[in-house]
Amino acid sequence: MTAAQAPSDETTVIERPTVADPRPPSSLRRWTQRTLWSLGWLALIIGCTGVALHYTAWERREIVLAASFAPYFMVGSVIALVLLLIVRGWRSAVVACGAVIAAAATQLTLFVPDGSATFDVEIPVMQSNLLFGKANADTVVQAVRDNRIDLLTLEELTPEVMRRLEAAGLDAELPYRVVAPAGGGAGGGIYSRYPLADGVTLTGFSMSNVRATMMHPRRGPITVFQFHPMPPNLDFTAWSQELRRIRELLEATSGPAIVGADFNATFDHYAYRQLLTGRFSDAAELSGAGRLVSWPQRPGVPIIGIDRVLVADGQAEGIRSLIIPDSDHRAVIARLRL
Repeated sequence: MTAAQAPSDETTVIERPTVADPRPPSSLRRWTQRTLWSLGWLALIIGCTGVALHYTAWERREIVLAASFAPYFMVGSVIALVLLLIVRGWRSAVVACGAVIAAAATQLTLFVPDGSATFDVEIPVMQSNLLFGKANADTVVQAVRDNRIDLLTLEELTPEVMRRLEAAGLDAELPYRVVAPAGGGAGGGIYSRYPLADGVTLTGFSMSNVRATMMHPRRGPITVFQFHPMPPNLDFTAWSQELRRIRELLEATSGPAIVGADFNATFDHYAYRQLLTGRFSDAAELSGAGRLVSWPQRPGVPIIGIDRVLVADGQAEGIRSLIIPDSDHRAVIARLRL
C-alpha cells in the first residue's frame, strides 16, 4: 500500500442545516395559556352577571338598566367555554358549560312556541310608539290597511299626529277610538275596527294610559289596555310604581283581554315577567318569536325589545316588527286568536 493509498486519520463532518423548532418557547406557551385562561374566566364572570341580572328582583336603578342588556352579557359564558376548552382547562370549562346552560334556560321559552290551545277568532293587533308624534302617519295607516289590523295601540300620541293619521285614512280602517292625546311623549290611545265601550284614562300613571272594552261581533267583549310606563332612566321610582300598578290592573281583569304597550322593560326584567305570572302571556313568547327587538330604531339597529303585546284567554300565531319612519321604535304586529 502506497502512502497515497493510506487511510486518512481525519473524520469528515457533514453539517446539516439547522431547522427552527416549530414549537414556541415554553415560557411563551405558558403566558398564552394563562392569558386565555384569565380572559375565559373574565368572560365567564360577565356571562354569570347576565344570568344574575335576569333573575334578580332587586329594584335598583343601575341594576334595572343593566338588566335591559342581560342577554348580551350572557354571551360571555359561550366565549368563556370556547377559551377554556382551547387551553384545556377542563374543570373551568365544566363551570362555563353550566353557565351556558343557565343562560340558555333564561331565553329558551322565547324560542319555543306554545301550541297548547286553539281559538276560533283571529284578531290582528298593532302596537306603535310615535316618538313625540313625529312618526310617519302614512306608514302607520298603510300597515294597518295591509295587515287588516283590528286593534291599534299607540304611545306618544299628540293632537297633531292624530290629525295626520286621520288625513292618511285611519278612521276609515279603524273608526272607533279611545284616546288621550297630549304634547311630547305623554299621549296614548286605542283605535279599533269594532265598537269600544267604557273608555277611561287610567289613574296612577305619569303619562296617558287608557283602557276600553272592544265589542267583537264573534268573541264578545274584550278588555283592551294601552300602557306606557315612565322610562326607568328618567324616573326610576315612577317606573317601579307604574309597573306594579299595571300588574294590579291585569290581576283585576277577568275574561279575554289584550294589551299593547311600550313597557320600557324587557323580558329580562323581573318586574316585567311578574306581569306574566297570572292569566296574561307575551305574544312573542307564545309564538316562539325569540328576542323581538324594537328599540332604538334610530340611529341604527334596535337592540332591546320593549314594545310588547300580551293576551289573556288567547293564543298568538305570530308576531313581527315593522320599521316606522321617523320613529325611534319599531312597531310590532301580532296575530292573536281568542
